[in-house]
Amino acid sequence: MFSPNDPHTLYAAANHLFKTTNAGQSWQIISPDLTRNDSTKLGASGGPITKDNTSVEYYGTIFSVAEDPKTPGLIWCGSDDGLIHVTKNGGKSWQNVTPSPKILPEWAQINSLEIDPFHTGGLYVAATRYKSDDFKPYLYHTIDYGKSWQKITRGIPRDHFTRVIRADRKKKGLLFAGTEAGLYFSIDDGRHWKSLQLNLPIVPVTDLAIKGNDLIVATQGRSFWSLDNYTPLRFVGQKMSGSFTLLPPASAYRLSRGGGKATLTRGGNPPNGVVIDYILPMKVDSAHTRLIILDETGKCIRTFSAMDKKNRLYCKPGHNRFVWNMRYPDGERFDGMIMWFGSTRGPKAVPGTYRARLVFDGDSTTQNFQIIKDPRSKSTLTDMREQFAFLSENNKKMNEIVAVIKNIRMARRQIKGLLNRLSSKINGADTIRSAGKNLIKELDATEKTLYQTRNRSPQDPLNFPTRLSTRLATLTSIMSVSDFKPTDQAYAVRKALLKQIEPQLNRAKKLFSVALARFNRLVAERSIPAIILDE
Repeated sequence: MFSPNDPHTLYAAANHLFKTTNAGQSWQIISPDLTRNDSTKLGASGGPITKDNTSVEYYGTIFSVAEDPKTPGLIWCGSDDGLIHVTKNGGKSWQNVTPSPKILPEWAQINSLEIDPFHTGGLYVAATRYKSDDFKPYLYHTIDYGKSWQKITRGIPRDHFTRVIRADRKKKGLLFAGTEAGLYFSIDDGRHWKSLQLNLPIVPVTDLAIKGNDLIVATQGRSFWSLDNYTPLRFVGQKMSGSFTLLPPASAYRLSRGGGKATLTRGGNPPNGVVIDYILPMKVDSAHTRLIILDETGKCIRTFSAMDKKNRLYCKPGHNRFVWNMRYPDGERFDGMIMWFGSTRGPKAVPGTYRARLVFDGDSTTQNFQIIKDPRSKSTLTDMREQFAFLSENNKKMNEIVAVIKNIRMARRQIKGLLNRLSSKINGADTIRSAGKNLIKELDATEKTLYQTRNRSPQDPLNFPTRLSTRLATLTSIMSVSDFKPTDQAYAVRKALLKQIEPQLNRAKKLFSVALARFNRLVAERSIPAIILDE
């Protein structure tokens, strides 16, 4: 075990506790005296013939060690014969603080030690006696260096013997315990325990570790498990103000990849985004409930509601969870839009401070949260800001292209509809039909320059040349792969594309403002009726 106070200090334990400060070049014995009393002499295991002394089949073995991260030199150790010792001076002297047999029966195995993060001199202990056919849970707590102990097992079944106990470092009194038959938690420092099994199989929990806001569970034979972002447990039992509550979102890393569902052979990753937990009352008006994401200045980034099909905001009574993928709004698209490797997804938010605002029944509450840079990335904050600006500009231009194509298709559809029902007997019908066909031809040419209209399936781009919109969207996709700023070549490619795109957008605008307006006047001058019947 590495010292939490000095990364160069390492402890190793077996029949003795050893300490090294020079990467194992030399070791120092700092063991406590593990002799129980004068009348107890440890003999050879296995009897007089085999003398099987090869493992922890004999007593007098240090089974658990814990150093207080806030108090250097304050070390606890527990042995497999039920002894607990503490030193306040790094092992120079030890004190036996084993609970009396009336509290902890003799010959228990001290399986796990956990420093109390809120009391100097505080410790949690998990012990077992199943080797003696005693399957009761044994959990203890001291806040005075072991002078007094309190048993804390209420709520855990009598046959669920305990293997490990861990304490949350942010919420005082929040504990987790691993037993032979599952997982338990307490919100009142162990006075009461409740099951935290959820979808965890009924299996021995041999160890627990807390990493940030996640609880990692080691089981005996059923793999590793993780309870991702257990932040809501820190608020269980706490009186909530008002009719609804928005819990403080945990900081989220800005990752390029992540998330994914579990399979039969592989576990699922936690969601890639900002996890937002909120609690709603029994009567929920989902139509008037919204979650708004804002930047540090209070500018709205996105708004989510129960009406959203793609990013639905769940509004059931009680606890709800929503994951914001850290992206700004996606670019516009039209029905059937197909692009090869092209992207119109919104850019990811730059690391920094953001706000989540829950609006409910005319009232609202706001919580700040942080988006953190991926520590593995070498990109700077300046790089990511430049990337964000580049991708935003690309999507802005794509929105213009999509808007033009939508208007072209709308105009063409209406012109064709008019021409199809235009009777040749109407005065000027031939002139209108000729003008309409010419206008459709001009609109088609503009659309086909901007978008490959022959695409009907995702594989069609392999057969037909890409157009300007796809090239711009592909540039966006490529520059979104990592966290780095766009390359000089990316700027050059965009400049070349915009040099071709802008004339087409201007051409479309001119068609709408001049040619289409002229066609409308022509139709109006001929007094074309709104309803035309066949004679």
